[in-house]
Amino acid sequence: MPFKHNAARRHRIGKMKFKVTNWAEYEAGLRRRGSLTFWITPEALSSWQAPKRTTRGGQPRYSELAIETALMLGLVFGLRLRQTEGLLVSALKLMGLDLAVPDHTTLSRRARTWRSMNRPNGRSIAKTGPVHIIIDSTGLEVYGAGQWLAEKHGAKSRRRWRKLHLALDAATGEIIAQNMTDQNAGDASQVEPLLNEIDRPIASSRPTAPMMVNRPMMPSVGIAPMLSSSFHLDQTRSTARKRGSPVSETDTSKRSRPTVG
Repeated sequence: MPFKHNAARRHRIGKMKFKVTNWAEYEAGLRRRGSLTFWITPEALSSWQAPKRTTRGGQPRYSELAIETALMLGLVFGLRLRQTEGLLVSALKLMGLDLAVPDHTTLSRRARTWRSMNRPNGRSIAKTGPVHIIIDSTGLEVYGAGQWLAEKHGAKSRRRWRKLHLALDAATGEIIAQNMTDQNAGDASQVEPLLNEIDRPIASSRPTAPMMVNRPMMPSVGIAPMLSSSFHLDQTRSTARKRGSPVSETDTSKRSRPTVG
């Protein structure tokens, strides 16, 4: 290929080299990378044993919180289940705690049906009570034959994008509504469709800054957006620059606009 024929003679930008001048801070930072602070909360220790079962069946020995602690420990340090068991045994021994540690077979079996104590799993959250919604969107690039032609033959191809609009529960971070559109769809136009997908009472919605400008559609769903004073100031400065009259940094009247919502 032509681009491969001249690859050896092409000019390449060398890697920028840095000279360390603050050796004391640099070495202290490297030492801090290896420091380790291991601490198990008292709540986890007090709830280590599983509560007594009131229905028929076997009595579990370890609580969900104990299984979560062990699995999280293995995830952080990148350990297998056997190594996780050994590390947890050593940590509890150093802490002077006489607690039984779940073995690797128990961790493997309980991990299949484990559910986090802090974050609901999937659609298992209770559908009662109001929910606080955070709405945002992100861009997704579509990869196809165009990227291959650009990589192989150096031909230019037009990038294709999609926008993924998400509505999240502010308390748990769970995605409870989503919508995929093309790159030309505005963020504010998807707020109402996202809210219509949620069958729970909505206490408040907090769209991101690009969506906050379009306020007329908000009363149609019965929710007022929560705008910050900093966003009001940025919008005022942007409008003033377009009109040719920049806003001064000392303009306190623009800076102290109240929060709407």
